[in-house]
Amino acid sequence: VRGDPAYLLSREVLQQLPVHWFTIAVLSIVKVGRHVGAQEKLAGLAAGLGSVAHELRTPLVSVEANVRGLQRWLQRGQPPDAASQEALARIQFEVRHMHHMIDLFLLSATAVNRKLEAIENVALQDSVAAVLRRYPFSSTTQRDLVKVDVRADFTFHGQSELCAAVLLNLLRNALKGIQRAGKGRVRIIIDGARPAPRLLFIDTGCGIAASRLPLIFDRFYSYPAHNGSGIGLALCRQILQAWHARIRCVSREGAYAIFVLEFPPAPATTRSSRFPSIRRAR
Repeated sequence: VRGDPAYLLSREVLQQLPVHWFTIAVLSIVKVGRHVGAQEKLAGLAAGLGSVAHELRTPLVSVEANVRGLQRWLQRGQPPDAASQEALARIQFEVRHMHHMIDLFLLSATAVNRKLEAIENVALQDSVAAVLRRYPFSSTTQRDLVKVDVRADFTFHGQSELCAAVLLNLLRNALKGIQRAGKGRVRIIIDGARPAPRLLFIDTGCGIAASRLPLIFDRFYSYPAHNGSGIGLALCRQILQAWHARIRCVSREGAYAIFVLEFPPAPATTRSSRFPSIRRAR
């Protein structure tokens, strides 16, 4: 620069300009990409924390209200009646619900680093029965809405704990759909007699709009926006894919939603020994 300015237009300098421009462009893109990535991570974290806050705040408000009611009864020195017993039952339900949600969030948070691959044989009928015993139903009436139809039990290669997480998510979503619609029932069909064993989760609640079906398995997507964390179905798909199984949904808005879980075919020897009568009937 201190010499002849004409040197800047010399062949040597001009030949190096594309290299300098390319280097500047690449560094700029990397810097912008890191900034965008950081913003996306912050947005995802904010969405996740907002969902956690909503999912836990709602049952906590209910617990607080029921505790205040019990305190009034105790201050009056009156014996427990049906209302106070109902309040205690509601507190127990909300606490169980919070435990369920915390388990879900922790499982989703650790799924990235956790090995999801199949490590054990899981009997689906036993898993469904265990989930129905574990789920925090709000009342006996709500429990009676769920029916199980075992056409043929089957065993698949997976993980018992993760299978419970998948079933709990599907059951919770189905019951919330019924609650939103104000009508409907849940039917769980275990159909292991097919070439590809499958589980059907059917609810006749509010259903899902056709425009939203392609989005329901996306992480952090929920509809309505305050209707959940948006991580449940994404986690279900991630787990099933690790087991070489798949999950899909068929729905009609306002009528029904059917979640179909299809598992890899069992070995021929296992199927013939487990379902001899079914194979003869064919």
